[in-house]
Amino acid sequence: MFGIIKDWRQQRILEQSQFTDADWQLVAKQIPILERLTEAELAHLFELATLFLHDKSFTGAQGFTITDNVKQTIALQACLPILNIGLDSYDGWTSIIVYPRAFKSESTVTDEYGIVHQKNQSRSGEAWQRGPVILSWDDVEHAGNRDGHNVVIHEFVHKLDMLNGRANGFPPMQPDMDPARWTETMARGFEDFQQHPKSGLDRYGATNPAEFFTVLSEVFFETPDKLIAAYPEIYEIMVKFFRQSPLQA
Repeated sequence: MFGIIKDWRQQRILEQSQFTDADWQLVAKQIPILERLTEAELAHLFELATLFLHDKSFTGAQGFTITDNVKQTIALQACLPILNIGLDSYDGWTSIIVYPRAFKSESTVTDEYGIVHQKNQSRSGEAWQRGPVILSWDDVEHAGNRDGHNVVIHEFVHKLDMLNGRANGFPPMQPDMDPARWTETMARGFEDFQQHPKSGLDRYGATNPAEFFTVLSEVFFETPDKLIAAYPEIYEIMVKFFRQSPLQA
């Protein structure tokens, strides 16, 4: 029964959406990484993005105005990682906050001597566990250009990682995946990346396993050839995790 009700509810949302297929097509054409999708995949992405916008709320920070283009641009890229996983992956939170440009974020770090330090860093995005996703529009505008950097994918993959707790590079696996293989493959790759930079892979990924996962996810969707050249086994397990094969498009 619940499945039927859910399908009916979603169908009503899709039918009553203010955005037409032509509206979505117009925005999608501004995001080069979506060009690899088939017509059927793109149609499915439009539906996911429509449902996503119905469930999430957008707030502009520091006077930033949330326009339809802003919402659609973020929604399309946020839904790309879950294209074949499902919108339920983003349950449990609702808010997306958009700054006009990079924003300051305070964090607390404890060093090896137990001394607590306050850090004030400039960020292009953040994802909070059971909280909002925060994005810099200046960085979102330049996402999706096949350069291996995508702040939207980065932060929303953090959300996938957080589905089983704090982000640690070990998200809930798909039913047909081997968690032990994921752990071994990612740990080996992370250890190597800390010592040996790879062309096309942002060094920010060497920060910790969670950032390694999200940075490589950006590359997986934007420049998959760079990932398979550096870490073919990681590309393979990401194909199974995201249920997509960007290199075969």
